[in-house]
Amino acid sequence: MSRRAAPDSDVDHVPVPVRLPEPGIEPARTFAAELVKLVTLPAARATVLGTIAVSAGMAALTADPEHGPADAASTVFGLIVFLQVGTVLLGVLTTASEYAGGQIRTTLAATPRRGVLLAAKSAACLMVSALTGAVAVGTALTSAWLVTEGSLLGGASPWRLVGAAVYLSLLGLLAHLIAVVARALLPPLVGVLALVLIVSPLLGGLTEHARWLPDRAGQPLYLPGADTVFTPWTGPLVLCGWLLAVGAVAALLFTHRDV
Repeated sequence: MSRRAAPDSDVDHVPVPVRLPEPGIEPARTFAAELVKLVTLPAARATVLGTIAVSAGMAALTADPEHGPADAASTVFGLIVFLQVGTVLLGVLTTASEYAGGQIRTTLAATPRRGVLLAAKSAACLMVSALTGAVAVGTALTSAWLVTEGSLLGGASPWRLVGAAVYLSLLGLLAHLIAVVARALLPPLVGVLALVLIVSPLLGGLTEHARWLPDRAGQPLYLPGADTVFTPWTGPLVLCGWLLAVGAVAALLFTHRDV
């Protein structure tokens, strides 16, 4: 017959070791999960590929070897206003797609630390937007150069091309944070696109204070002479100020409301 251990046996008092998660493991895993989720989202992949394809096509169509810019880089800088549509859409899709389908509840259940989750989503959005912007700029540059058969950069600094990619990624991040606040797809998408494509150009022709808008503040990153006050260093600081302000509101709402 089997013998049971006595209730006061030492077996009942053996301490069970508790393994605490190593610092940085949870944020890294959450970031990896959000990155995989974003790159496997069909709409996001279509946006990335579409942005790159449009950059190549528009560069080839607008590059004119006879009447257009003599260098390919100038053609690319003129296309940034259109390429920003792609990174804005990508930024909105990062979070809005989950709210639209209700998957955000599952995500919050799997990652209860909402601050970590928002940081991971933002980092994933920034990385994919940066890669999309860099590839789109490089593709447009190559396409324009093949058409014009002229100078690649002309007198432009290569850092202006880097600045263009940075501008596209930061604008995508701004759209993502606005989508977190709105918890929807269409309102932030229409709002940001209306700002950068309609409101900003109109206000730019009416008042000098339009330079404080996020898109116009970031333009010196790739157009150093776009503003008479902001430099390639001070303008992006204003854009980062917008990111910090909207990010603070997004973090406050994301961590305190129910969903």
